[in-house]
Amino acid sequence: MSLSITQDREEKANHLSVSLKPIIDSVCHRIAPLWPLDAFVAVSPYFGLRDQDFEKANETLGRVAGSSLLMSRRYYAEQISSGRIAKADLEKSLKEHGLDMTFSEVQKSLSGDRPILPEPIPLVSDVLGQSEKTEWSVFIVEQISQFCAAYFDQGQAIWKEPSGKEGLFGAWYQYAKIDLAPRMMGLRDVGSFVSRLPINAEETIALVVKKLAIPADMIEYYLLANLMSVGGWASWTRYLQWEKELVGGGESSIIDLLAIRLAWELILFNARNVTEWAKIWKKVAGAIRNSSEKGIMPPTQLDFALQTAFELSYQKSVIAELSHPSRQSGTKSSSSVRPSVQAAFCIDVRSEIYRRALETVAPTAQTIGFAGFFGAFMEFVPLGASEPRIHLPVLLTPGWQGHERIRGGSDHDVKKAIRQRRENLHGANTWKSFKSSPSSCFSFVESTGLLYGAKLLGDSFGWSRPVPHPSTKGVHSSVKGRLVPTLESVSHGQDITKTRQKAAESPTVGIPMTDRGGLAEIILRAMSMTSNFARLVLLVGHGSSTFNNPYATGLDCGACAGQTGEVSARVIAALLNESKVREELSQKGIKIPSDTRFVGALHDTTVDTIDLFDIEGLESTHADDLKQLKQWLAEAGQLTRMERSTLLGINDAAPEIVDALVHERSRDWSQVRPEWGLAGNAAFIAAPRTRTVGINLSGRSFLHDYDWRKDEGFGVLELIMTAPMVVANWINMQYYASVVDNRRYGSGNKVLHNIVGGAIGVLEGNGGDLRVGLPMQSLHDGERWVHEPLRLNVFLEAPKSAIDNIIAKHELVRELIENRWLFVFEIDNEQGGIYQRTTDKQWKRVS
Repeated sequence: MSLSITQDREEKANHLSVSLKPIIDSVCHRIAPLWPLDAFVAVSPYFGLRDQDFEKANETLGRVAGSSLLMSRRYYAEQISSGRIAKADLEKSLKEHGLDMTFSEVQKSLSGDRPILPEPIPLVSDVLGQSEKTEWSVFIVEQISQFCAAYFDQGQAIWKEPSGKEGLFGAWYQYAKIDLAPRMMGLRDVGSFVSRLPINAEETIALVVKKLAIPADMIEYYLLANLMSVGGWASWTRYLQWEKELVGGGESSIIDLLAIRLAWELILFNARNVTEWAKIWKKVAGAIRNSSEKGIMPPTQLDFALQTAFELSYQKSVIAELSHPSRQSGTKSSSSVRPSVQAAFCIDVRSEIYRRALETVAPTAQTIGFAGFFGAFMEFVPLGASEPRIHLPVLLTPGWQGHERIRGGSDHDVKKAIRQRRENLHGANTWKSFKSSPSSCFSFVESTGLLYGAKLLGDSFGWSRPVPHPSTKGVHSSVKGRLVPTLESVSHGQDITKTRQKAAESPTVGIPMTDRGGLAEIILRAMSMTSNFARLVLLVGHGSSTFNNPYATGLDCGACAGQTGEVSARVIAALLNESKVREELSQKGIKIPSDTRFVGALHDTTVDTIDLFDIEGLESTHADDLKQLKQWLAEAGQLTRMERSTLLGINDAAPEIVDALVHERSRDWSQVRPEWGLAGNAAFIAAPRTRTVGINLSGRSFLHDYDWRKDEGFGVLELIMTAPMVVANWINMQYYASVVDNRRYGSGNKVLHNIVGGAIGVLEGNGGDLRVGLPMQSLHDGERWVHEPLRLNVFLEAPKSAIDNIIAKHELVRELIENRWLFVFEIDNEQGGIYQRTTDKQWKRVS
């Protein structure tokens, strides 16, 4: 088959008159963004399908990606065999899904490695590959991936970089005309063919759709299938678009990527006689239309019933704990006795273990759960940086910009330190370029290789870092311990080069004095913390400490956009310690005692230690409190490490041995599993701590303190359901997807990873698509899945009417709940019991 480009250009007006733009935009927004490694944020890969019911989305994924939302039946058989899925739960689930099957009939059906999938949308590359027994799809993905890696490179590559002036499609258009790689696959004159394509991405998409005669009602399916065949790079380009959209801008790389993938379809169609194309399309299109009319077929419904039964078992265990008679009075006013210390932790599931341990060693202490950015809607500029980094959930935009200063330093000292750091970083980059350059890399190893022996030995035994820590890299040793974030507007020459779409959208530098009291009030009321303050109040962010780990930021704080929570905790502690802020709070009815001091802290989740910041002035006023606090933190850390040691495989040892081994893992640059991160997450609970205190939730629950009686107008509840709950859903679905389909939504074997573009992402091995999601080592211990693929179970202690009103008000929340991407339960303290919100918007009592 040949393509008449002249005819196509004459028909261009016709192509454009039947506008595909709404369909293209819809397809691009089906793709979830992928954040870079230096700010790796958990995101639900199914976020673009949230408008579809869970079961419908499963069919869509099967059609466009050959992927499923469910585990293999063999996995569910193992859960039944182990008792993890109870017979009663399975029978209940079968009834809910309208299946008339006995327990024994189900057991006979449980075999096979994959759930039943519908026939996928045919791509030209797939059809041709099957007929010619040639991996055409693999070749095309490889070609596109290599090109994208070079195009988007952020300074890692030093040998080649295609021009980016004309955009991704324009750069590929020029490159493809001279690329000789297709000849190895027997494709001739590809460059000549490409030169006759439209130079506009959307026109190329329209041309392919017309030439391949894609049925009108199948266009969206076909475009999405092509985009998901390069899903990793699609996610990266969707991230670039997402970042621009947050500030009202636009970015078209994802459309360009779609055009490139479709151009390859047309190249193959033009070069080969794909006789099976029309026949396969007719069959698949008919199946899609038929399923739309008849709904999900019974064989697939059994898979959903198995998943539901699996989830019922976990739900019952949490419901039993939360509805225990001893907890029916859980929301009554807390004791008026002043706590010995208060500690507000991030709602991260790892904090649940530490909070429980701290309450064990210090029964008079009070712990609180709150999103780890502590209400600081901030982007932050480290010393000497030219671009800010956001320190808040990626769903939000920063309202102000914080900077790093030197404690006790003058403007001259800060400018000198900035200049020094930039010179050091420039020198380090120059040295690295010299070591890696084609002309010197071999001679460098031969000349100086042995001189690195001592460092290699030290790095191997954890005595030194393989590379400097990113947060202090290039900073002079005399300055490192004196760096602090500031609330003030600065003028230290921190020239920020990051531009925004509109100047009006740039955040305010520093927090204006007129805004500080109002911000402090919002934060304290959101934490339900308005009275009975302790002498010391900790704001505990969290981060991790690992070496040689591309996914290190994935273990840091998701609420801080993949950064640690240190900056947010220190900034808000400083804000709440200001005398003028406290005067304003007092006028608003929040009276903080004069002897109360807020302290920023950081929980290292890898080794379970807590560092306290900016406490120099406390030695004279709170010496005894501080001494006692440090002892409690040390004891709580040891208890936490002992509990976590079982999953790490270092249990059955004395506490001091476990401590040593945990710290050793954090410094071992060959360690693929320094900690389990958020593996196991399955619940989100927003209630007073009195509701959950004493319950062992096994580090599987996000715990957000919330007292609806103090929430006039339910503004705090609305914030919880639209921000922390959504972020928790993203985390939950990232882990879920990485388990049910690690090939597409995970990142495979960590040992084989190669970083792409400096910090864009990883390849598994030396080729293939960009990988998304989590590596196997974050999910599987070598013998079994440590993370259970369960949808998030949200428990809210608040009136049903308030919950319903918020669901009705926010489309995103409504889609997640009503399409069953998560489950919502209400803890009814007034009448007792726990109720589940059903898909028909009713509440069903479950305890």
